[in-house]
Parts: sequence; structure tokens; C-alpha cells
Amino acid sequence: MSIAQRFVAGEGEAHPEDSAALTAFRCDSTNLPWIIFRAAFRAAHIEQIPPRARAVLSALARTVDAAKPFGAIFARRELLTGRALQSMRTFYRSLDDLEVAGLIERRPQARYADAGLFGRAYLHLTEHAAALLGLTEHSPAHKSEAVRTTAPASAQPSLSVPSANVADGGIYKDLNPSPFQKRQPGQLPADLQRLRTLGFFDFLIFKLMREARERGKRLSDVVEATWDHLKLAKAPISYLRALLRNPVDFALLVRRRNAEYHAEQARAQQLVDAQAVARQHAGCTFIDANDARQFVIGASGDSLTIFSVTERIGRQAAGWMPSFATALASGKLRPATALDLERFAHAQRQALGKTQARAILPTHTKPPVTRAVREHIAGLRQLLKERGACA
Repeated sequence: MSIAQRFVAGEGEAHPEDSAALTAFRCDSTNLPWIIFRAAFRAAHIEQIPPRARAVLSALARTVDAAKPFGAIFARRELLTGRALQSMRTFYRSLDDLEVAGLIERRPQARYADAGLFGRAYLHLTEHAAALLGLTEHSPAHKSEAVRTTAPASAQPSLSVPSANVADGGIYKDLNPSPFQKRQPGQLPADLQRLRTLGFFDFLIFKLMREARERGKRLSDVVEATWDHLKLAKAPISYLRALLRNPVDFALLVRRRNAEYHAEQARAQQLVDAQAVARQHAGCTFIDANDARQFVIGASGDSLTIFSVTERIGRQAAGWMPSFATALASGKLRPATALDLERFAHAQRQALGKTQARAILPTHTKPPVTRAVREHIAGLRQLLKERGACA
């Protein structure tokens, strides 16, 4: 028989209340930049000042502006005491320790003479403290030397007792970056910068680029395809987001439009080149590879007359410049020499002579009616009469 208890206090599974308490734990999610994190770490590891002073200095290092380490620290006493985990009395004693050690400077309270009100009294880091915390590029010669806690007898804190008249209004500016801090946007694409004229900000444009990418589109294609309608919309932001939800393939529309534009540009350039070729060969005569047609360009280079071997009169051509330049470049036409002109004229005369000969040939004459033919026709008529009488 076992006399040991089966369950002993503190053993076995955890109580539901304990697991609920564990899940209720929370921590600070502030994401500090490296220079501020390093400054807070160094402030918390200075062994020559009291722990309470180290906690306050670490809180000041978290709050100071890294770009202006000697500027005023915009923070309320409640914020600093909360970060240092100290009461208000302990906080002021810590400030006295830091001022005696030469790490902070408490300047006198400002006064607004016009309004007759007192301003706020801000804290400032000294040059030695900024160099010790790594907030400045140039550190003192003995940077690794610890700060001495002993001070001259004449060094006394400027505010030995907290003043009840010091104004400490609500200052909500917190210089510590949060994990949700917006980053500075990069360079906006050139084809999307025109959206600024419609009231779009850079952050919104980058957000719309991400939304378009998630829907399998490019914001540049959507804007390019619908820009004429987008710039006339009363609510361009809502209109553009509706376009992003539309299943239309805007990239295909842009490609077709670009293809048509490039084709039109190519045709215009081809016409310009053809006009230059025509002016260059103004007054010249060309003949095709088969010696069947002759091309004569006018003296000004703006007209073309085509002569054929089978026709005596030439014909005027319209829109001939591109096709003429293409045929000349491909070798289908060549400049006519004197021998070519003579051969063409001879071939033309022969073709026209044959045509005229066929025109003057005698027509087919009827054969003469003989006696036998007349007798045959008379017999046929007699046969038809007899059949008609019988019917």
C-alpha cells in the first residue's frame, strides 16, 4: 500500500488561471533605430552614476532627436517617469545627479513677455553626454573613461526643489519612431507624376501601385489607357480605384494604341522619305524590269505619268510616291537610258500597228444563195403547210 499522495501541490498541469495570466502579458513594441538603441544601451550601462540616474538618462536617450542631439527634449515629465519607472520625486533626484555629473543641462524657464505667461523648461544633453552616448560623430579624447560621480563643491543643481510654478503643459510630440511609421516614398515613376495634378499624393500613388499589382495590373497601363477620361472625372481617386477593379486588360489596350501610333509614325516617315526621293528624281524617266511600262516624273517632282506599250496616251497616278520609292529601292524600276527609250517606242509602235491591222480586217460575208438552197427552202415550206392542213 502506497502512502504517497498521488497529486502534490505545484505539480501536474498548470491551472487555467495561470495560463490566462500568461497570455495577458504585454511588452513595448517600439522599434528604435540603431543609433537611439545604442544610446539607450550605453546610458543604461554607465556604472559611475546611480541606477536611478542611468534609468532617466536612458529614457532621455530614447526621446532625444538623433538629428539634433543638443536640441530641446520635447517630452512631458509623465512620459519620462513612465519610461524610467520612477516616481516624480525620484525623477527630480535623478535629474540632479545627471546635472552634477555634467550630462544634462537644465536651462531656466522661458517667459512670454507679451502674454505674461511662463513657457516650458526643457532639458538638453551636454556635449560630453552626446559623445558618450554616440549621438555625435566626434567623441572626446577619453571617450571610454567613465563619468566621475564626485563633483566640485561649487557644483550644485540648478533646481534643488521642484518648482510648482514651472509650466508643463501637454506636449504630445514623441520623437521615437513607431513600428507603423510611414517611410519616405521613393522616386515616383515619370509616367505617374501627372497624377499629382489631379490631387494624388505620392503615398496614395504608391498604394494604388500595390493594389494594381495585387490585381494583376500595372497602374501605369491603367492611367495611360484611361487618361483622357481620368483627367475629366469629378472624383478621379474613386474612378481610378473602380478601374483597378475592372477586369479589362489595360495592358493590351496600351499595346494596341502604341502599335497604331508607331504604325502611323512609320507611314508619315515613309511619306516624307518618298517625297524626298521624288524631288530628287524630278524630271527623270524610269522603266520597269519587263520593259512594258514607262514612268515619267514631272519637273517639280509632284506628278507621275505612266505610259504602257499597248497605250499611246499616258495616265496620271495618285498617291504614287511611297510605292514608287519602294519599287525603286527594290530594283523593280531603273533609270531609262536612250536605248531603253528607243526600244520602248519601237515596241509601242509595233503593238499599236497590230491593233490597227486587226481593226481594218474585212468582216465575214454571207455565202451566196444557190438554186439548190432555194429548192430546199421551198420543200420545207410545202411540208409545213401540209402538216398544218392535217391538224
